[in-house]
Amino acid sequence: MTEMNLTDRDWPALPLAEWEPTYRTLHMWSQIVGKIRLELAPLENHFWNVALYLSARGLTTTRMPYRGGTFEIQFDFVDHCLEVRTADAERVMALAPKSVAAFYRELFSLLRGLGIDVQINPKPQEVPNPILFDQDETHASYDAEYANRLWRILRSTDVVLKQFRARFIGKASPVHFFWGSFDLCCTRFNGRRAPARKGRITSESYSHECSSVGWWPGGGDLAGPAFYAYFAPEPAGYGQQAGRPAGAKYQSKLREFILMYDDVRSAKSPAAEILEFAQSTYEAGADLAGWDRAALERR
Repeated sequence: MTEMNLTDRDWPALPLAEWEPTYRTLHMWSQIVGKIRLELAPLENHFWNVALYLSARGLTTTRMPYRGGTFEIQFDFVDHCLEVRTADAERVMALAPKSVAAFYRELFSLLRGLGIDVQINPKPQEVPNPILFDQDETHASYDAEYANRLWRILRSTDVVLKQFRARFIGKASPVHFFWGSFDLCCTRFNGRRAPARKGRITSESYSHECSSVGWWPGGGDLAGPAFYAYFAPEPAGYGQQAGRPAGAKYQSKLREFILMYDDVRSAKSPAAEILEFAQSTYEAGADLAGWDRAALERR
């Protein structure tokens, strides 16, 4: 395997303690944009219709349908602006220190100026103690350097996860960014139905047996960014398997294998480390769960 032309610049440091205020603000901004896509894009299995995608300069909704036309919203983490494009016009707002409420008002004013009238649920998802977007004056940070570092890590991880995804010929998700949990991931499926779950989001997301791998900035029990891998439902004995590389550990509280990002970025080949982690944790679970690997994998 080649290094895919990735360099040290593609794996910058992202210490959680130093950029967490920006992270928390960006999380809410991305949820506002993501909820616009949720309202307009047709429902796809496992809520794939809500995700954002890596672009050449940041994160994008891709084209969204609206009254016979389309428009796109993109976070540009190079020039630090939010761009809204239709076939006939483009509007730009600066990404700079401002509250979530101010971002919300500015974006929807910009959309109305383009003739786009869309309503979203203003309650954040998947966060403790949510503050309605239009009332959130608490989260108001934006450090351009760390926002750019985040994008570079996501861009590099996207390249590697697409390499991993190409090894599988069964059903697999795109490599996509979920704004609810603020993580980049790719999920494989074996085609079998999974036991029903409660809750609209989890019942749809985990309707079928799956194996997922991704990257998350950290928080809570994880004091920094990390790669993760899990099976749903988790096969018996999965947590007792040996993940690779050596730094991969199963976290029983999370029910996931974790490989800290700082261990990856300091390795001789970060891409090779990620691929080894993804492959080893997938193989361990797929064998325990009885997946038909010969039919699902590219040989």
